[in-house]
Amino acid sequence: MQEIINDQDIVGLLQKKETLNQGFRLLVQQYQERLYWHIRRMVHLHEDANDVLQNVFIKVFRNIKNFKGDSKLYTWLYRIATNEAITFINKAKKKQTEGIDNDKNSPILQLKAATFFDGDEIQHKLKLAIEKLPEKQQLVFNMRYYDDMSYQDISEVVGTSVGGLKASYHHAVKKIEAFFKENN
Repeated sequence: MQEIINDQDIVGLLQKKETLNQGFRLLVQQYQERLYWHIRRMVHLHEDANDVLQNVFIKVFRNIKNFKGDSKLYTWLYRIATNEAITFINKAKKKQTEGIDNDKNSPILQLKAATFFDGDEIQHKLKLAIEKLPEKQQLVFNMRYYDDMSYQDISEVVGTSVGGLKASYHHAVKKIEAFFKENN
């Protein structure tokens, strides 16, 4: 049975040259799944989420020496994952507008067509409702609802005040409720 290791222990291993690889393996083991699902909710497709996640871990490995411990390790990782996902989305949007604009490129349609998508109708409607939210509200809603992050932790990730995040979440919930009422 493997003993549970905390973020402080991981950071300690990452800061020493002789234990860097061990620390990085533990970091990946600890956060890979959580970060994957955080990214996946933003980019929608499995292949894209894997690509973004790989970029996140490359960035983390290259920059771990710059981690000062001013924030929690997991909020630092979420910030990198969020920024990488947003960069990916913006590049994809740019490619889409450069190419032929059509609805077949919609992330939700791609998600529904994906063979691994096994969500029921309610989950699909929720995904559609979230997709209609402004980017910031999508991000806040996903971190609060799916990742069960505190407003303080979300604030560290996105750099917005707790009050602003509460307002964004409240507006997102109201818009999602309205979407469900309109589409029932």
